[in-house]
Amino acid sequence: MEYIQSAVGFFTLLFLGAIFSENFKAIKLSYLVNAIVLQIILVILLIKVPWITNFFELLAGGVEALKSATDKGTAFVFGYLAPGSPGAPFDISNPDSIPIFAFGVLPLVIVISALSAVLWHWRIIPVIVQGISILFKKPLNVGGPVGLSATANIFLGQVEAPLLVRPYLASMTKHELLILMTVGMSTIAGSLMVALTAMLSPLYGNGLIGHFLIASIISVPAGIMYANMIIPSDVKTDFPQSSEARLYKGTMDALTEGTRSGLEIFLNIVAILIVVIALVELVNIILGYFPHVYGSALTLEKIAGWIFSPLAWCMGISWQESQLAGELLGVKTILNEVFAYINLSQLDSNEFSEKSRIIMLYALCGFGNFSSVGILLGGLGAIIPDRKEELISIGGRALYASLLASCMTGFMVGIIY
Repeated sequence: MEYIQSAVGFFTLLFLGAIFSENFKAIKLSYLVNAIVLQIILVILLIKVPWITNFFELLAGGVEALKSATDKGTAFVFGYLAPGSPGAPFDISNPDSIPIFAFGVLPLVIVISALSAVLWHWRIIPVIVQGISILFKKPLNVGGPVGLSATANIFLGQVEAPLLVRPYLASMTKHELLILMTVGMSTIAGSLMVALTAMLSPLYGNGLIGHFLIASIISVPAGIMYANMIIPSDVKTDFPQSSEARLYKGTMDALTEGTRSGLEIFLNIVAILIVVIALVELVNIILGYFPHVYGSALTLEKIAGWIFSPLAWCMGISWQESQLAGELLGVKTILNEVFAYINLSQLDSNEFSEKSRIIMLYALCGFGNFSSVGILLGGLGAIIPDRKEELISIGGRALYASLLASCMTGFMVGIIY
């Protein structure tokens, strides 16, 4: 039955991506096969070869160093509200349990924006773009800028990573923008990996940050694959070299312009998060007046759990556990991955098998939720306002593709497990 479940689940996950394609006949089978083979190879190498996992942990340490440097500036501006800042006028029994998102994570957006602008002016990023394009161009049907941004999502956030290719965003095709949004929501940022590691280490043990890094790496080819299925295209954006020198007038101009852009994205993210979470809560309040089901009130998360339970089964989770796994996927999609991981950590040991816990650990590792759609629309819309309508038209499809990509990642890990 496990072999049958795996076969049915695999082809169902692929079919769910194909049925919403803009042009089913234009889907290139070779790109799908390349993405699947690449994902299988990555799963085997990253899970079975310990020294590779240790290498990625060292890279994650670089991300944490960048965040620590950002925290210094945040502490100077916001005082004790910044993470790890001493001098609070009251005792905090457990500081790790009450992170302030606006002061603990979002300032990194501003710093990354400024640094990427400077690195672009110094022509470091253009060189990286050309190098990345060699790796991704043929097997995954992407150009250098898309490949660079997709790779950066392994360590950076869904908004910070596109900043690395900011000058190219305006000229990208709709297909390429869909890839950026899909991969961005199929992965999580390095800063969030650290917070989740502290929260889930008692449940999963040491080395958890390696699992999160592996999950993000594996999800990159899956996200590109589903984006290629939903909007098939062979068109690549041509990047004229002559425009690069005129982007900034100097290093200080790049620093100030990058900081200004980062601030715009920061404000957009804050506003969208407040509104979306408030709307979800409002809907749940309204649903509370409906008749209770199985002794509890209706919520968006519970309804989503009923919808997503077949997806959980397709990943390799038993049908007895699929309803609970579907609810976790629903919480991740309706709210965010942090709430889903909190719920996962609070489950009793007899509610999930060890295999199901591993699958869900990887399947929940992504920014794919309604708030992220708003964040991406606000962030990318601030960078390329002329493409706002186009971004809105593909936002829902990017969320759907990222959900399938995360499920495919959970499926692949379950097979190797």
